Amino acid sequence: MPVYALGADEPQIHPRAYVHPDAVVIGRVSIGEDATIWPGAVLRGDHGGYIEVGPRTSIQDGTVLHTTEQWPTVIGPECVVGHNAHLEGCTVERRCLIGSGSVTLNRAVVRTGAVVGAAALVPEGFEVPPDTMALGVPVTLRKRRIDPAWLDSAIRSYVEAGAHYRSGLRRIDR
Repeated sequence: MPVYALGADEPQIHPRAYVHPDAVVIGRVSIGEDATIWPGAVLRGDHGGYIEVGPRTSIQDGTVLHTTEQWPTVIGPECVVGHNAHLEGCTVERRCLIGSGSVTLNRAVVRTGAVVGAAALVPEGFEVPPDTMALGVPVTLRKRRIDPAWLDSAIRSYVEAGAHYRSGLRRIDR
């Protein structure tokens, strides 16, 4: 897996985290226990800020996490960040779902239990309240809680997939 220090800033990856060999991790990045980082994801902690991925959080294929000098990108524990999402300089609290193809920008905060819908745009400085769905471009809010059993199942499946990949993935070049 391409993991790069940038100057003195070296990624910190928990030994039980899974980072796919085709993901890229650069600079001030911290990845928690049982977190999973899937193919094509780019975590680039290079602009003075930092990126933090909490325990048991899944960062799906093609997702980009970036930071700014002023605002870190912090993804809390037990979150699922969908395919091709872009998060930059924002905070996502615990047990959130960030939909595929969505964009969450600087100073935005996604509170505990919230959902950002697929292809949604969370603009700079916007706050998504707890247990709320944020849908559309730009987002509008609807009150709705994630089914805890569904989220538990999604979190568990990605943790299990990470363990399976850690022990069983092998490259075959032909």
